[in-house]
Amino acid sequence: MTTATEVVHDADEVLLGFTRALRAAGVGVTQDRAQQFLDAVALLGASEEGTRAAGRATLCAGPEDLLRHDQVFAAWFDHRTGLPRPRPAPPATTTYSELPLTDGPDSPGGADEADTDVVRAMASDAEVLRHRDVAALSAAERARLNALFATLRPRAPHRRSARQRSWHRGDVDAARTLRASLRRMGEPAEVVHRRRATRPRRVVLLVDVSGSMSGYADALLRLAHRFTQAAPGTVETFTLGTRLTHVTRALRLRDTERALVAAADTVPDWSGGTRLGENLQTFLTRWGRRGMARGAVVVIFSDGWERGDTTLLAEQVERLGRVAHRLVWVNPHRGKAGYEPVQQGVVAVLPYLDDFVAGHSLATYAEVVEVVAGA
Repeated sequence: MTTATEVVHDADEVLLGFTRALRAAGVGVTQDRAQQFLDAVALLGASEEGTRAAGRATLCAGPEDLLRHDQVFAAWFDHRTGLPRPRPAPPATTTYSELPLTDGPDSPGGADEADTDVVRAMASDAEVLRHRDVAALSAAERARLNALFATLRPRAPHRRSARQRSWHRGDVDAARTLRASLRRMGEPAEVVHRRRATRPRRVVLLVDVSGSMSGYADALLRLAHRFTQAAPGTVETFTLGTRLTHVTRALRLRDTERALVAAADTVPDWSGGTRLGENLQTFLTRWGRRGMARGAVVVIFSDGWERGDTTLLAEQVERLGRVAHRLVWVNPHRGKAGYEPVQQGVVAVLPYLDDFVAGHSLATYAEVVEVVAGA
């Protein structure tokens, strides 16, 4: 006779098999998500609709995973069809632009030839790669892109200091002018001017390393390493996932690969869940009160896929915006065709942001560098 315990065990094996099939289809299903899936099915019931809803809520890390989940769900629980195979990446195509062969009607051939004859100019491979989506690159293309990160030149923004410095114009520096006159035995000396000096403004980088951002996490940490090397004393970097992790010390290593390995050893929650609201609350409680975020340029790299309470997220972003000089949100989906900010996390924080920019390619990272430098 089959016992109830054996029936439950068999059902769990079927559900865990579904999570393994989903992982094979390209969805980043972690062990904790699989356990949350089993708990959700036990809570909602093992019906078709309950299992589907539990899987969409616990196993999908982002909007792009929902379609794969539904396909694998239909195939796994219908024995008449086979499991879907991961779609191969589309082959890279060479980009061409049509340029006129002649400059105008005065050149050889006249205006008619200028309108009809064209030359096919091939864009350089490096330029094409700069505009490719980081998450869609092959291993070889990623290796080439990593070398191109050296072309980024981050610059720390500046703020006015209380100190004064000599300048060729501005307010008259009476003390220095008088001392110069005394050195000349009272003879009139050159009038010295002064103005307020500037100093680098702190930059705080908050990088989302959850499952939905796994395709961009490596590139974003490379960007954070470039910022850290450009201004080691003014850049602070944290990772956001199921917890908040301070990785600034690891990214201060000069060698990029060593720095990323050290950061990976520091972060315990790669490709896990996302609790943006709780992480920002922890950051403001532990570091914000110490002045790390006060007057700083804070850059959040995230797709806004929040598993926690979006009300808490909105409250913490509002708090952060009040103490920071400028608040920038970098979303990897922002620059893609047809994107609409419909994620609940993004909708909740948009009213409190100073800049909402794209961050899916090397070209967009260069734009982020300019946004930070001009803050």
